Amino acid sequence: MPIPTPSEIAISIGPFQIRWYSLMILLGILVGQWVASRAARVKGENPDHVVGFLVPAIILGLIGARLYHVVSAWSFYVQYPELIPAIWRGGIGIYGGIAGAILGILIYARWQKLNLLRWLDIGAPGLLIGQAIGRWGNFFNQELYGPPTDLPWGIPIDKAHRLPGYESDSYKYFHPLFFYEFLWNLAGFLVLMWVLRRFGRRMADGDLALTYLVWYPLGRFWLEGLRLDSWTIFGIATAQWVSGILMLAAVIVLLYRKRPKLVAPPAAEAGPGGGTVAMTSALPDAEPPVSVAASQQDASAQGTAEASGPGQEAPRT
Repeated sequence: MPIPTPSEIAISIGPFQIRWYSLMILLGILVGQWVASRAARVKGENPDHVVGFLVPAIILGLIGARLYHVVSAWSFYVQYPELIPAIWRGGIGIYGGIAGAILGILIYARWQKLNLLRWLDIGAPGLLIGQAIGRWGNFFNQELYGPPTDLPWGIPIDKAHRLPGYESDSYKYFHPLFFYEFLWNLAGFLVLMWVLRRFGRRMADGDLALTYLVWYPLGRFWLEGLRLDSWTIFGIATAQWVSGILMLAAVIVLLYRKRPKLVAPPAAEAGPGGGTVAMTSALPDAEPPVSVAASQQDASAQGTAEASGPGQEAPRT
């Protein structure tokens, strides 16, 4: 039986209401903070800095996420500008949120003189589990769904929340894209935590964050192709453009950082008298090494013998 869609409101006391969407975002932040604190210990860093990073990261992340969404749906918000700050009604863009959060992390890292790349590594698993939990807010808001489906895990969408063209009663259930992304993010979180625990202190700073920038965009690229309300550029969803660019850039940087290092040839050894001896031991038929000083003495003796003429012995030195 398909999963019924619950109410958007979690708590209602008179005019005061708390939405499930807000609670899911808050829960995602709290769990992400706990995970980041554990990751900081694995990396040998002070976990007390996690809260310090969170404050600017959350503020700038929410601003960036909301701006991304508003720009993507500008034709709607230009008619209802009073709804632009109404983030509690839903509508955030994760890539705008990531950009804002990174800016907040950069500000705090420079202020505290901390290693930016290492702290991006520390935050990556927490970000993924936070995204996974936060996606359930889309379920309560009846958003982030895909095309109609007869699969048993399809979800009903009220007509008030359906996109134009899907109001017909013939459409009953839709693909729960939010749930697909939840599973993808959860799997990515487990992968990053395994990598962190196994290779944490041996990994180069920034590698785990780059792995996140491969994993998440890969799943998002696929899911964005199933969305019915994507913001497009040249007929391709904007999030697919961003996902593809981020994923490609992260792969290139990872491969560049892991390229084999060129080994310099062995330096020549100093021979007797300060001369330099050629390294010939690797050659099977090489003559024994001769020092520069010895060769100069031989050349001097030979020149003196030639000057003395036949039958004359060269002076001994």
